[in-house]
Amino acid sequence: MRNVFAFMVGTALLGAPLPVFAQEASPPKAVETAARTPAERLDRLFARLKRERNEKAAQRIAGQITQEWNSSGSSSIDLLMQWSQKAMDEQKFDVALDFLDQVVILKPAYAEGWNRRATVHFMMQSLGKSMSDIDQTLQLEPRHFGALAGLAQIMKNTGRRELALDAYQRVLSIYPMMRSAQNEVSTLSEELAGESI
Repeated sequence: MRNVFAFMVGTALLGAPLPVFAQEASPPKAVETAARTPAERLDRLFARLKRERNEKAAQRIAGQITQEWNSSGSSSIDLLMQWSQKAMDEQKFDVALDFLDQVVILKPAYAEGWNRRATVHFMMQSLGKSMSDIDQTLQLEPRHFGALAGLAQIMKNTGRRELALDAYQRVLSIYPMMRSAQNEVSTLSEELAGESI
């Protein structure tokens, strides 16, 4: 009886379609997306961000870009970044800096490590150090709209409104639907125009 059962199961399996082979012939879209390099994914996302005219849709694309930036490719770096974020959330800025110093030493080509450290320096009112880290971020990723917005904020806070306006305009050339940058460009343009009258 066992042999009959085994024979029937074997026959049923032989007659069944083999979906595994069919899937290999045409991979699903998720596999195609994952196969692209991070640089290619970012290029596509930035192209979409620049064209998008719906604010909410643009925010979603910007979120996807941020996810790409946050992906370091190293579990150790990712863990240090998580710890730094936790320390920032708890306002333990010195602790966050310790973690971020390790990030930029271990992976100096990781732009988001520099950007996060720039943010911590900004929160600590160490504007010179923040600007230095922003510069490093922008050398690695010139399209980093977050770093540019940070630079613009520092320029505005230190009374350099023309430079702030220029930085916000650079943000909008990358991320046209960023509402905060639009508002800042409008306000700074009006202020500077009022001064020239």
